[in-house]
Amino acid sequence: MSTSNRLRTPLKNARGLGSAKYGTHHFVVQRISAVALLFLSIYVLGLLVSLVGADYATVRATVAHPCHAVLLSAFVVTAFWHAQLGLQVVIEDYVRASGMAVVAQLLVRFICALAVIAGLFAIVRIAAGA
Repeated sequence: MSTSNRLRTPLKNARGLGSAKYGTHHFVVQRISAVALLFLSIYVLGLLVSLVGADYATVRATVAHPCHAVLLSAFVVTAFWHAQLGLQVVIEDYVRASGMAVVAQLLVRFICALAVIAGLFAIVRIAAGA
């Protein structure tokens, strides 16, 4: 009998309960997105401070630069991805009704997806000069 089988009760063995083998993935992805957001937030704040008082043409030209457009897009995607991951944990921990939890998870995912699409659309429109 292996060590892992000795630690499981017969009822647990019968029900097949145990590790799902992917629990740390969510934790690691959330931490990686947090670190990415730290650096991207510093960049976005610096960019915004540098554009204070600038006219629309200057802002458009700045956002149209490929480096700025890519980093702003990365910030939008990472911010809403991180938000979705965090809200998923909150819903899993605090919403007890399973039907309500499923609805809440779907709403969070759809709202975050729509927010990402809107953010990327705004960046493209500004960069294109529309």
